[in-house]
Amino acid sequence: MEWSASLHGLAGGVLIGLSATWLMGSLGRIAGISGILSSLVFERPRGDSAWRLTFLLGLISGPLLVMALGGGLGNVAGQGAGAVIGDPAGGVGLMVVAGLLVGLGTGIGSGCTSGHGVCGLSRLSPRSLMATLTFLIMAMVTVYLVRHLLRGGA
Repeated sequence: MEWSASLHGLAGGVLIGLSATWLMGSLGRIAGISGILSSLVFERPRGDSAWRLTFLLGLISGPLLVMALGGGLGNVAGQGAGAVIGDPAGGVGLMVVAGLLVGLGTGIGSGCTSGHGVCGLSRLSPRSLMATLTFLIMAMVTVYLVRHLLRGGA
């Protein structure tokens, strides 16, 4: 087991938790990406667009800063140091459809994994507990179907 990757994941998780706590403590807002993005795109500006835009720009600029400092794009577990994250396994069309389905799911589920899994569970929200269990169960079913019934993946 490579410890540096685990430590990077741990550090990232701690930073996500701290940012969610800071946002809740300072503005009383939940750090759910789908809610932040949808309110910027689909709702009239309410005077709180600045923090939403700043939050989203931070999500984009953080990885760009790491790349600019020589951190690279990262690697895909089990595929060696030369493999980079971002090459769609099923093509760009499949990725677009998958992205649209994720967007539809966040609308139906009233939030995304960051909103329910990180922020909702920490607030002991029963709705977020059910949503997170649903995410996890469906992820397990999907992996089983793809790997064992469709014979795809590793």
